[in-house]
Amino acid sequence: MKVILKEDIENLGKKGDIVNVADGYARNYLIPCGFALAVTRGNVRLIEEEKKRLLRQREKEIKTAEELAEKLNNLELEIYKKAGENDVLYGSVTTSELAELLEKEGIQIDKKAILLEEPIKRLGVHYFEVRVHNEIKARVRVVVKKEEEEV
Repeated sequence: MKVILKEDIENLGKKGDIVNVADGYARNYLIPCGFALAVTRGNVRLIEEEKKRLLRQREKEIKTAEELAEKLNNLELEIYKKAGENDVLYGSVTTSELAELLEKEGIQIDKKAILLEEPIKRLGVHYFEVRVHNEIKARVRVVVKKEEEEV
């Protein structure tokens, strides 16, 4: 029996694919669980319209992500940390701190989207990447300065 997949199913196909499966598998599992539709002209047309809608939505998301990435690429952040001899920090700059700095600039980024090649443990200029979208990353500059101790 031929069915149109409504979701990605491992070892079977991706959303919108028309696949040939056993009749029992289609009637007893895929269709009742909402994972597939029987192949009819109406269902094929419905899936094609859904694909077009998803494509437009994805293009809009990518455009928004590119605009955010451009903003992030031109951004320079400053953070003050305690440091010892040879400009080595006590601890390191964390992704949570970087996310808070971005939030102060009006940009909401989840700390899990911040990618550090290595921990920031020294004063100076450093760069980190932000995964804005699955395919789009931005590179942000952060300047780590020494926090002056009060006497």
